[in-house]
Amino acid sequence: MIKQWAVNASPLIIVAKVSLLSLLPRLAEEIIIPEGVADEVSRGPADDPARKWLEGDGLGWIRAVGELHPTVAAWDLGLGESHVLSWAALRPGCEVIVDDLAARNCAFSLGIPARGTFGVILLAKKRGLLPSIKPVIRQLIDAQIRVEERLLKTVLDLAGEP
Repeated sequence: MIKQWAVNASPLIIVAKVSLLSLLPRLAEEIIIPEGVADEVSRGPADDPARKWLEGDGLGWIRAVGELHPTVAAWDLGLGESHVLSWAALRPGCEVIVDDLAARNCAFSLGIPARGTFGVILLAKKRGLLPSIKPVIRQLIDAQIRVEERLLKTVLDLAGEP
C-alpha cells in the first residue's frame, strides 16, 4: 500500500462528486489535505460534496504546510498545488494526487511520484475496490466533468474496458 497521499483540490472535488471519497483511505495509509487545498475547496458552492466532507469527516485530514519549498514556489503554481508539492517535497515516500499538468511536471522535476484522478480510479480497480470504471466515468460525465475523449479512451484501455 502507498504510504501517504497529498491530495489537491481538483481530484478531491471530482472524487467527491462521484461519491468515492471512501476509496482514498483504502488506497493509501495516510491522506493529507494541505490547508491551501482546504481553503480552495471551502470557497466552492455550499452544496459541493467535497466542501461538505471537509467541514465534517475530512476535517481531520487537513494539515498546515508552513513555508513553500523554494523550488515549488519558483513554479508559480496555485496555492493548493504549491501546498501539496511542498508537503511531499519534505516527506520521502509521499505521492501527490494532482491533475494540473504544470503541477505534475513540478512533481516529476522534484522526483515526487504523482498521479491524477483517473490514476486513482485505475488503482482502485486494480486493487479490486471497483469492479468496473465505466460507471464511474459515466457519473463524471453526468456531473459535467470535462474530460478529453483521448484520455477517456486511454483510461478505459488501461482498465481493460474498451
